[in-house]
Amino acid sequence: MPMPPFRPPIWGAAMLRLDRIGAGYGRAQVLHEVSLEVAPGEILCLLGRNGAGKTTLMRAIMGLLPLMAGAVRLGDVTLSDLPPHDVPRAGVGYVPQGRRLFSGLSVAQNLDIGLMAGGQGMAMREDVLDLFPRLRDRLGQAAQTLSGGEQQMLATARALCLNPQVLLLDEPTEGLQPSMIAAIREVITTMRARGVAVLLVEQRLDAVLSVADRVAFLEDGKNGPVIPAATLREVRSIAARYLGV
Repeated sequence: MPMPPFRPPIWGAAMLRLDRIGAGYGRAQVLHEVSLEVAPGEILCLLGRNGAGKTTLMRAIMGLLPLMAGAVRLGDVTLSDLPPHDVPRAGVGYVPQGRRLFSGLSVAQNLDIGLMAGGQGMAMREDVLDLFPRLRDRLGQAAQTLSGGEQQMLATARALCLNPQVLLLDEPTEGLQPSMIAAIREVITTMRARGVAVLLVEQRLDAVLSVADRVAFLEDGKNGPVIPAATLREVRSIAARYLGV
């Protein structure tokens, strides 16, 4: 069944650019001069071993970690100049690893928080619920009582309530059963078709090759190669150096 219409981002399509960024925790620098670009209507998958800096990079984009060097830009807006609470308002939706829902609040209340953060109304909520019909049947249910897959749907739906230009997802398929993984992937590819730039962090090559346009490797906090996903589908041995597989 085709997905229902979804309103385009209110800011218009823009490129996400990371320009030689450095970031870390205290004096411990994790990222070193990392540069990436994600175009509107593209899925870029970021792959690397545990500890390579993937989650640190996502947190740096969101302003949750101050940059030690470089800049993060979305179109003409320098995101790294903004306070963290303004980054979502600038058009960046973030689904962190572990989901971080408001577990004691209902599904509807979690979505309302996303709507308020993005200045959106009930029409946006209806659009998002059309993408996740399972959540429509659970609006009054506490988030903590949902299954793991439903919680991942809710975390993604909350991010989409911002009407984002860019969607960041940190290991969205981790621990999910195949049917839930398929549902999440379908929404991700729908966002790409509607002009959203998607940066997807994963650790497993097989989890991303079916949806990615390009794959970027991160090694010890530094840029590895950026390769068309079609190339990796044909020659998977390229990934061995960066994933240890």
